[in-house]
Amino acid sequence: MNAIPTGSSTDQRREVDRWLGNYSEDHRNSTNILIHWICVPLILWTVVALLWVLPVPAALGRAGLWSGVAMFLALTFYLRLSRPLGFGMLIAFVALGLITEGLYRSLGPGTLLWLAIGVFVLAWIAQFVGHRIEGKKPSFLTDLAYLLIGPAWIVAKIMRRLGIAY
Repeated sequence: MNAIPTGSSTDQRREVDRWLGNYSEDHRNSTNILIHWICVPLILWTVVALLWVLPVPAALGRAGLWSGVAMFLALTFYLRLSRPLGFGMLIAFVALGLITEGLYRSLGPGTLLWLAIGVFVLAWIAQFVGHRIEGKKPSFLTDLAYLLIGPAWIVAKIMRRLGIAY
């Protein structure tokens, strides 16, 4: 019997393929896919921004600390699924962090908060419209982990287009 040992890179590869494949099953309609290409990154940014504006005690750090902690925790999930995909998500997180820091400095925390809330609501409405068009419920309704898989699905597609194996 040629069983694949648990924890091997092949086993991890199969897990990432399973997650992304299952997510793809719920995203086949071209309109829904386009909506996701726009809204998934926007929603990810809003989560980063909403955590960015949470007050941080001066003894612990500065604005953005809670966002950094959340990104680090999510990154551990992605790196466990696939190191290349995890590095792709790291690049996405750094970009989103830099954008959010710039907006925080230029708009201030109050305006950034309201901007993030508005974008969050509009992007989720669009996502549900996309799934209505698709005729399938959002993946996260079956497993909340798909809230983390959505951004990885976008990054994996970008990596594939660039010829980078995830």
